[in-house]
Amino acid sequence: MTDEEIIDLFFERSEQAISELAKKHGAAVAGVARSILGDEEDAKECVNDVWLGAWNSIPPHRPEALRAYVCRIARNLAAKRYHAGLAKKRNGRFDLALDELAECVPDRNGVEDAVAAKELAESIDRFLDTLSYEDRFLFMRRYWYADPLPEIAKMAGMRYGAAAVRLHRVREKLKKQLLKEGVPV
Repeated sequence: MTDEEIIDLFFERSEQAISELAKKHGAAVAGVARSILGDEEDAKECVNDVWLGAWNSIPPHRPEALRAYVCRIARNLAAKRYHAGLAKKRNGRFDLALDELAECVPDRNGVEDAVAAKELAESIDRFLDTLSYEDRFLFMRRYWYADPLPEIAKMAGMRYGAAAVRLHRVREKLKKQLLKEGVPV
């Protein structure tokens, strides 16, 4: 079933939408949740919350890229669950990935920073467009999916040290671009 057909099922409020969505994109959603939470049971609960989130947001929203849409829901819910302390005692991997990125991305917590956060997201999007496929792959797997560096290196077919150095260089490039664009780091 195509993504468009699945979205149409959501608009028809057919319960089959959830099962088709789970069949097509369940593995990706579970992978995102598992990478962030580090615990299979927490990840399963998060995945169920993702299906509910999709049900509640489609309609009125009609996502252009369904997989990216549900993975984003998964990432947001998993991060929220993680920071709420449900998995905090069991997973330092997500904190490590965020600490690495904190070297070049400013902390934005207040409501007054919403516009700045949007501008930062746009800057990072522009930056990602400048990267090679390999560098973008490493960056996204590490900082979007929160995959551990040894797994990323294996997926990319490179040694751990090479992947670590390459990610360091990508972060340095990001930092330079953000400074050039006037984003305080």
